[in-house]
Amino acid sequence: MISEKVRFENRQDAGRRLAQRLLPWKGRPDLVVLGLPRGGVPVAFEIAAALGVRLDVWMVRKLGMPGHEELAMGAIASGGVTVLNEEVISLLSDARGALAKAIERESRELARRESAYRRGRAAPDLTGKTVILADDGLATGATMRAAVKALKKHGVARCVVAVPVGSAEACANLQNEADEVICLAAPESFRSVGEFYEEFDQTTDDEVGKLLAAAENWPQKSDAE
Repeated sequence: MISEKVRFENRQDAGRRLAQRLLPWKGRPDLVVLGLPRGGVPVAFEIAAALGVRLDVWMVRKLGMPGHEELAMGAIASGGVTVLNEEVISLLSDARGALAKAIERESRELARRESAYRRGRAAPDLTGKTVILADDGLATGATMRAAVKALKKHGVARCVVAVPVGSAEACANLQNEADEVICLAAPESFRSVGEFYEEFDQTTDDEVGKLLAAAENWPQKSDAE
């Protein structure tokens, strides 16, 4: 039985509740909120709205295990960063071939989504920025680790991982990668992110595009100063 304290109505509810924990960051002129597509973008939208800062996306793709796509062999992120889950890879008889195929497939999808979501807009210059990186939850944490490593490569000053819920192991492991990890709930019993949501429908490309477009019209503190 999942405690009511760690259940969310939907991603919007999770984002609003997570934003309350992030209010101390409000007012920083160097702050940017990034969501991991697709499910992390509705969460990030609520955070960025509460803090009054720019919203954007950071592209990461999970490398699913053949036949068990929900199980991550690792992940790739913008900037040519790859993170591997050696424990999962060791289960494969042809690990090199499976990885090569997954990386080729997901690299194409990563490029497609980047083009679709940005719609001609340049990626933000994150050099020296404080970044809040949000997702709707953490299972293995491989996708988020890849994102953090990519952001460090792009010269961010500080990377704060923010999620409504995650496995205790994933949240603990990320402490070694991010400058700070904010996770509202990290239950020991964890099967999937979706079990902690009343509504957990797949976020579409169109929804991501609309949220990013809506956020472009916000008055932002850094713009006003």
